[in-house]
Amino acid sequence: MRRKLVVGNWKMHGSHPANAELLAGVLAGRPYTLDVAVCVPFPYLSETAVTLASSDLRWGAQDVSAHEQGAYTGEVSAAMLAEFGCRYAIVGHSERRAYHGETDQQVADKARAALNKGITPIVCVGETLAEREAGHTAEVVKRQLSAVIHTLTHCVGEIVVAYEPVWAIGTGRTASPAQAQEVHALLRAQLQAATAHAGDMRLLYGGSVKPDNAAELFSQPDIDGGLIGGASLKAADFIAICRAG
Repeated sequence: MRRKLVVGNWKMHGSHPANAELLAGVLAGRPYTLDVAVCVPFPYLSETAVTLASSDLRWGAQDVSAHEQGAYTGEVSAAMLAEFGCRYAIVGHSERRAYHGETDQQVADKARAALNKGITPIVCVGETLAEREAGHTAEVVKRQLSAVIHTLTHCVGEIVVAYEPVWAIGTGRTASPAQAQEVHALLRAQLQAATAHAGDMRLLYGGSVKPDNAAELFSQPDIDGGLIGGASLKAADFIAICRAG
């Protein structure tokens, strides 16, 4: 049976005092019956690593460079993240795709770079509202995941996949449990055609997950937890979501 995973994505939020208070709150909510991690802005990786070092909570980054090293000003390599003990790195978040023009292949290359350094990439896929209303959801998410499958080949079973419908991120709108499960089942089937480990892979849902809808979402057969945005910035809400698993 797959062990559920809840990952907090702080996005571009945080400060020394706010981080200390938030992490202390999340730590105080233990024990959890699932795996819990937080993906924080690069400048806060060190303090997060120190704070969580003696706990069973994991930490990660919100992005990673596809390059190993070199003249790439502003980029952060997987080797650098590994030095901070990062377990996870989010790649292909819709905000990176939209605001930074990341392509499916660039996302796949970042996933490969992370895996090469022992970091589990959380690969995000998802459609816009226009794509959903046009009936293109399956086409879009399968295309996004296909690039990763093609690039990672036999290693694709080592990633985490997060389905995040763009129209539900930070909007207060959430895919219904049935809508989310439909896409998760589609992704699982696509992975099953690529790897014998698809049944063991964790597929997360991300898109306005809150304490009052987490339990129903996480109860779906192919939803193995969540990638949590805004609610991960409030310890009480994040704890409630973690306990919903």
